This record gives sequence, C-alpha cells and structure tokens, in this order.
Amino acid sequence: MKWLLSVCILVCFNQVAAQTMTPILIEADVGREFGVFSKSPVVQRAILLKPSTSSDTALMFYRGWSGIANIKTENDWKRNLNYLQNNTDLFAQTGIALVVMDCPSDENRIAPGNTPLACNDDYRSSMKHADDAKKIMAVLKEKYGIIKFYIMGHSYGTISSKWLAKNLGNEIMGSIHSAAQTVASPRMRAYGYSAESFDVGSLKAPVLNIHHGDDQCVYTPYSTVLAYSKNNLITVKGGEGTGDVCGGTHLHSMGGREEATSKALIQWIKTGQVQSSVGE
Repeated sequence: MKWLLSVCILVCFNQVAAQTMTPILIEADVGREFGVFSKSPVVQRAILLKPSTSSDTALMFYRGWSGIANIKTENDWKRNLNYLQNNTDLFAQTGIALVVMDCPSDENRIAPGNTPLACNDDYRSSMKHADDAKKIMAVLKEKYGIIKFYIMGHSYGTISSKWLAKNLGNEIMGSIHSAAQTVASPRMRAYGYSAESFDVGSLKAPVLNIHHGDDQCVYTPYSTVLAYSKNNLITVKGGEGTGDVCGGTHLHSMGGREEATSKALIQWIKTGQVQSSVGE
C-alpha cells in the first residue's frame, strides 16, 4: 500500500495540477489577557493555506529567526514560510493544508533589526505554547474538517516543533525539524538554550529530521543532528549558498534544493517513507 501511495505522489508531482491555495486568516482567543494600563484578550493568529480540494491533513509551520511571524493579514504568509514558500502547489496537489503559525499577541514583540523581545524558549517549552497551538487545531478541526496534524519548525522554529511534539504527544501525527537549532546563542541565551539538552527520544509521535549536509550556520551543525537521528534524517546535498549562512538563501535553508526537499517531506507525510538524501 505504501508503494502505491509513493507512485501516486510521484505521478501527482509530474502533472500540471490546477490546485491552488487560498489564504485564510485565523484568530483564536486563547483565554488570557495582556497589557499594563488596560487589558486586552490574547489572540493566537495563523494563516491557513487551504487547498482547492478537501483536505484532512495540516502542516503547522513555525518560521526561523526571529521566530515571530507578525501576522496582520492573510497576505503575510509567504515571507514566513522559509523554503516552502515557492512550493505550495506541491502541498496542494497532495491535499496537505499549510498553516503558518505566529506567536500569540502577548509574546509578539520585536525590536528594530529583527530582534525578538519575547516568544523565547521559556514560552516555547511551556504548556501554554501547546495550549495556544491547540486553539488553532480546534478551529481547523471544527471549521475545515482537518483531523491530522503535523508540526514543523525551521531553524529557530525547531525550538517550537520539538517542544510541541513533546507536549502534544499523540495529539499530532508527527513532527518535522528542519535545520534544527542545537546550539544557543552566547549573546541571547534565552533563545535556543533549551535545544542543547532537549531529549529527542522523548517524542511519542513519528519524527522527521531535515538538514543540509553542508549547513554552515554555527547554531545548526549537521553533525549534531546526524548523531541523534535514527533512520529518520533527510540529508540535503548540493544547491547554492548565498548571503547569510544562517539565512533564507543559503544551504541552511536548502538553497537550490527547495523543491526536492519539499517533495521528500511530502512523501514522508503521505507514506512514512524517509528519502535518506536529496540532491547530488
């Protein structure tokens, strides 16, 4: 059966599909208040990229640094999807809804220079973060018929994907950790410190790791992820690295291998099969 699904997925990728993604802004009241002089309800925002055909599966995505999506409207999805942004049609073709996740409004503070002032490891490792994610999951289930949830983080976003995978347990189908951060910043220890001691063996649902073999970002060494992965690692090879080595156009973000990586990711969601390497 898995072989047949794999064949179907490959055929779908090679077809010129008329599938589209419709962006929908989701706002969920998380049940707490925030403010100094006056209190306001805290809102968890996300953007659902809904395929034109019905879907029961969602990939909830947490962006890389600064980790704060700063969602205001449904048009804010693309700048927050990292290397998936130009391959949304591949997800639509296979019936996977993409969900761009933000930090809740009481954690959504960022200074000039893309420096976060909140939404750090203390929040991301908390049950509050898991409860906020569950608010969005409830909306997706009740309004859009989605019953299968996968959590994905890229780079600093893997602080969320790992902790949510632990704290949500069997409420999700699996988690994906792309260019996982495993080293904390010496300058900003509050952002990444929990990655250094995180026990990936504590995760109950299936896990997929994705990492470029030549990732040059000091916070996301490939060797560390290779050491703890157990037949669940997609190693990306080749491509092009330009700009900041920890940025969105370098090998750290699968530069030049975005489409191949997305296809391997989709195959794992649909069949559970791990393509050990993509690229050269």
